[in-house]
Amino acid sequence: MDHAEENEILAASQRYYVERPIFSHPVLQERLHKKDKISDSIGDKLKQAFTCTPKKIRNIIYMFLPITKWLPAYKFKEYVLGDLVSGISTGVLQLPQGPFAVISLMIGGVAVRLVPDDIVIPGGVNATNGTEARDALRVKVAMSVTLLSGIIQFCLGVCRFGFVAIYLTEPLVRGFTTAAAVHVFTSMLKYLFGVKTKRYSGIFSVVYSTVAVLQNVKNLNVCSLGVGLMVFGLLLGGKEFNERFKEKLPAPIPLEFFAVVMGTGISAGFNLKESYDVDVVGTLPLGLLPPANPDTSLFHLVYVDAIAIAIVGFSVTISMAKTLANKHGYQVDGNQELIALGLCNSIGSLFQTFSISCSLSRSLVQEGTGGKTQLAGCLASLMILLVILATGFLFESLPQAVLSAIVIVNLKGMFMQFSDLPFFWRTSKIELTIWLTTFVSSLFLGLDYGLITAVIIALLTVIYRTQSPSYKVLGQLPDTDVYIDIDAYEENSLRLLAKTFTLLNLGLLQLLPAFQEPTNITSLHSTWTACSSQSEGQPPLPVFFSLFVKEIPGIKIFQINAPIYYANSDLYSSALKRKTGVNPAVIMGARRKAMKKYAKEVGNANVANANVVKVDAEVDGEDATKPEEEDDEVKYPPIVIKSTLPEELQRFMPPGDNVHTIILDFTQVNFIDSVGVKTLAGIVREYGDVGIYVYLAGCSAQVVNDLTQNRFFENPALKELLFHSIHDAVLGSRLREALAEQEASAPAPQEDSEPNATPATPEA
Repeated sequence: MDHAEENEILAASQRYYVERPIFSHPVLQERLHKKDKISDSIGDKLKQAFTCTPKKIRNIIYMFLPITKWLPAYKFKEYVLGDLVSGISTGVLQLPQGPFAVISLMIGGVAVRLVPDDIVIPGGVNATNGTEARDALRVKVAMSVTLLSGIIQFCLGVCRFGFVAIYLTEPLVRGFTTAAAVHVFTSMLKYLFGVKTKRYSGIFSVVYSTVAVLQNVKNLNVCSLGVGLMVFGLLLGGKEFNERFKEKLPAPIPLEFFAVVMGTGISAGFNLKESYDVDVVGTLPLGLLPPANPDTSLFHLVYVDAIAIAIVGFSVTISMAKTLANKHGYQVDGNQELIALGLCNSIGSLFQTFSISCSLSRSLVQEGTGGKTQLAGCLASLMILLVILATGFLFESLPQAVLSAIVIVNLKGMFMQFSDLPFFWRTSKIELTIWLTTFVSSLFLGLDYGLITAVIIALLTVIYRTQSPSYKVLGQLPDTDVYIDIDAYEENSLRLLAKTFTLLNLGLLQLLPAFQEPTNITSLHSTWTACSSQSEGQPPLPVFFSLFVKEIPGIKIFQINAPIYYANSDLYSSALKRKTGVNPAVIMGARRKAMKKYAKEVGNANVANANVVKVDAEVDGEDATKPEEEDDEVKYPPIVIKSTLPEELQRFMPPGDNVHTIILDFTQVNFIDSVGVKTLAGIVREYGDVGIYVYLAGCSAQVVNDLTQNRFFENPALKELLFHSIHDAVLGSRLREALAEQEASAPAPQEDSEPNATPATPEA
């Protein structure tokens, strides 16, 4: 036996002892002094909300100007080199690509729908003028969509709508970003192959785009494909080098920057556009466009698209932010992201810009090239501004295939998320379903409709989890207050017993008779006690003899791991009867049959209707379960009606457990609604009618409050059914039965008196 096993046995043999009363809910409340809850008035709440304090001012500044928070804490020596390299690499990649591909496709779809290619432009003299006028109208549409989506995002952020980010669970986010990566990948294929295809957007756009590329693959540009594959191989090898030697390098090698410089140089030196018809970036206009007012008259035509763009833009941003936050260990604020997006889109629309969002490819480039803070983004923006104002002509010869290769390589991390599938298959089929449905719906329906579908399915899984919880019947580890699932564990462990006796140098031969019946724990206990008495100083029965789960005679303990509410209350009641095997209707039917058999045997038909437990009876036309008022005092009917079946009838009853108490474990129930309370009251009443007590154990303060507000304790005696823990309820049940036996064995009183059917559980 090694040292680890000895430590395991030694630790398991340690015991602790606690001596305290049995805590029912009334007993515990008497010993506690509950604080008086004082709720603030509406005036106090408004005063507190509008009171200006330095802390509130600071938080508002941090929310609208986060640079005031991270810049003072900037670690210059540690971050500056990585931010510099990352900013330059990201800026170079940003130059010819523009906004996020999916958002661009969505805005382009709106513009093409309202201003189609065959639109007749009044005053158009020739094709060139007509094209320019058409494009100007499309820019107006894009400006209107951008402004409206920005207003929507800003308002949602101010209204603290960012909380919806919590519904974007990790499987949903990873499935969504993987689908977005596929969208970006398919949009890059035509540039990599150097083919001309139609632009698609909307439902099944990814299929149409892929089919269009494959149909034109015979027209692929070999030179464009060769340049793209060369850059592709260079980047893959370089990134592997960066990853392997990242501890020795002061900063990652800016591979994307070198790829752009090299591609531009080769294209310009060999004149690839003219000689091999390679598609290049082309002319980049210099200077900024003058501010212009968006056409608000178009809002009624584009508001649906603006809402979709606002939601998709935020979802893509928060999804990517959460992915990187989980990787690097920081938190993101959904409200701050909404406000930032809203301000950028609203103000940017005045300068004729498209709606912005997070770019998957460039975010991964910025993170992969060593970017640590927002300074990398600032440097990338400054670089873009410099190119727009002065140096754009230097990149006119850059092949589009180089850019597509850079984007595809940086999508590698997103595609690696396909490895989630075997993981979720092993761990959670529900999370696997969320991942797959999110991916498939976002891939084929588009990111807007796909996201809505994914969120709905994710919420449905929450309902499914609460409607289909796990129900367990618990057993006790003898001589402990530990109660666990009886179906999950075997009754004993021979391996641990052997280790125990080896450690204690006690011959196993003395215990062989006890193992003739493996489940005879009493025999084992007696043998061990006899052996211990022969050897002075032997320890008592080790804890390993208690490593079996056993139901307590006469008591059933039932557990649910979900709230009880309108969607699962009926299922809970049915599962209770099915799992415990104790069904009041079956018990009552068996008793009626027994009475009929007994009556037939003794030849007295009137016996069949006598001495039977009352069920659903009416007294004077009124429900017998309702309280009666006598002398201004409300008297409630007994909770449990004790059976008065004669002993001679027992032989007519079918064999079964003599259950006198059912304990409902509520430790994992976090709330119960009015329907659940009615169901619970029905359970107590049903079992009470056949003489079985129903105890509630481990109720949280919230559950007790729910029961109180829904008048479950209208009969004060019901409070006696609440216990602090399962063990308290078990001890209370045993004490109640012991008192009942003692009372039954006592001499009968001189005068007939109605037995107390609802004895209060006394304090132990």
